[in-house]
Amino acid sequence: MKPLEHITIVELSTMVTASLATMMLAEQGARVIKVEPVDTGDPMRRFGTAKGGMSGLFASCNRGKESLRIDLKHARGRALVSALALRADVLIHNFRPGVMDALELGSQRLRVANPRLVYVAISGFGTEGPLRNAPAYDPIVQAHAGAASVQGGTTPAFMRTLLCDKLTAYTACQATTAALFARERSGAGQHIDLSMLDASLFFLFPDGYMNHTLLDTDAEQQPLLADLIYEMTTTRDGAIAISASTPRQRLGLARAAGLDRLVTDTRFATPAALTANIAEYRALLAQSFAGITTRDALARLRENDVPCARCLTRNEVIDDPQVRAAGVFEVIDHPHTGRTRIMRSPAKFAGERLPAARPSPAHGEHTDALLRELGTDAREIARLRAEGAVR
Repeated sequence: MKPLEHITIVELSTMVTASLATMMLAEQGARVIKVEPVDTGDPMRRFGTAKGGMSGLFASCNRGKESLRIDLKHARGRALVSALALRADVLIHNFRPGVMDALELGSQRLRVANPRLVYVAISGFGTEGPLRNAPAYDPIVQAHAGAASVQGGTTPAFMRTLLCDKLTAYTACQATTAALFARERSGAGQHIDLSMLDASLFFLFPDGYMNHTLLDTDAEQQPLLADLIYEMTTTRDGAIAISASTPRQRLGLARAAGLDRLVTDTRFATPAALTANIAEYRALLAQSFAGITTRDALARLRENDVPCARCLTRNEVIDDPQVRAAGVFEVIDHPHTGRTRIMRSPAKFAGERLPAARPSPAHGEHTDALLRELGTDAREIARLRAEGAVR
């Protein structure tokens, strides 16, 4: 039995934040009903490599869901969502503040009808402040939260992945399960507000803002952790990452580089001295490793128990022996996209990875079945379609 079986979630969203959160909950056993616009569905269906009307991005973020096409501008369409919420444990959306209230699907209204409902509202900048109604996508939040500054230093640079979208999804997933746990004790649902900006700042803060934490004037300012441990080392035929943070590891690094003298060199012998002379220290190591192959460099480093890794391309990651041994990926036969690689849920329960949820749905694939479940007969379904409330 998966941990979230018998939990029903209604998702109204586009793009990644809510979709990825509910996919993770679906992988853990929840039933997720994805309400999509009647014409084009979630825009994520069209981004990137696609087949059968579905992109790889959508397929990865929407496993295990049922798709229902509803026009939220239509009163009868909204009534159907209300009926779904009445039976649901969770409703999650990522519309701007005020949109759901305007649609008569706001938290207070739905939770009066269903007091056990956990209502999760994701937005870009939250419900307060001058940007509360501003549109937000991942690069916008990366810039505003300081992630681009953390990544690039003096010259801001983006992390070229949907960093803020995905970490917001993880935060939403954790908040949802916490609210469900609280409901088991109290019997009552609750409203959760979550902004991408807040989630991103919370994620970045421990190390990214480590020098903005201790505010007394006598606190000793030191370089950011990122300035000390994130350094690529080029070899004769590639690049490796090395992270030697303890005295024993630094000794091993010096031995692997054939530079044992670095350990006793006064410029690098103490953490303070090393910090002050980090550029010179790195230059000496870089010169040594540049003359040997990646294979030899890794062998020497591992002999000395120094944390290290070759910098792999995405193609190399797929076939990496460690990744294959861990059973991270699985290839399934998707009814719409054909042979499709999926990433299995990382958390193991009782020592086992959870089996993958069913493949991501086609646009509106479950509309009729879900309407019948709500007690709508064939004649009424036809009338709803004729009126444009569903499709």
